[in-house]
Amino acid sequence: MALATLTEYLDRNNIQYELIPHTPAFSAQCIAGLAHIPGKELAKAVMVVLDGNLAMAVLPANLRVDLFTLKKAVNAEYASLAAEEDFYDKFPYCETGAMPPFGNLYGIPVYVEESLTKDTEIAFNAGTHRELMRMAWRDYERLVSPKIMCFAAGHHVEAA
Repeated sequence: MALATLTEYLDRNNIQYELIPHTPAFSAQCIAGLAHIPGKELAKAVMVVLDGNLAMAVLPANLRVDLFTLKKAVNAEYASLAAEEDFYDKFPYCETGAMPPFGNLYGIPVYVEESLTKDTEIAFNAGTHRELMRMAWRDYERLVSPKIMCFAAGHHVEAA
C-alpha cells in the first residue's frame, strides 16, 4: 500500500495520525532508534504461513514471533516464517519488509501480540523504509479487527 493510499484510507475513516520521517533503515529496532521510539512501542509486521495460508503477525519491534506458540494459539498444524516470494506481490507499492500492519485490506488475517494493546498508541512502517505512522491503538483495532493473543518469544531482540 503506497503511503498515499494508506493516508486516504485513514482520512476516509476520520482517523488522526502522525507521519514520522526518518533516514532509511531496514530493521525494526534500528527504525525505533532513529525515530526515538522504544522498541516495545513500535509494531512490526511479520509475515507467516499457517497451514499453507499467509498471515500477518504484528508485535513489538523488540520481540520475536514464537512460531510454536502462534501455531497453538490459532490451532494450526504447521507454522513458518513466510519467504519474501510468498508475499512480495500481496502489498503493491510497498517496499518489501515495510508493509503497514493492515493485512485485513488484502484479505490476510492479522494476529496482534497482546503486549501491543497496553499502549494508547501504535507506531508502524508506513509502506517505506523512510516513514513511520503513529495513531491511536483503539483506532487501529477498530479498523483492522485483529485477533489478539500472546505469541512473542520470551526473550528480547538486541538493538541494532
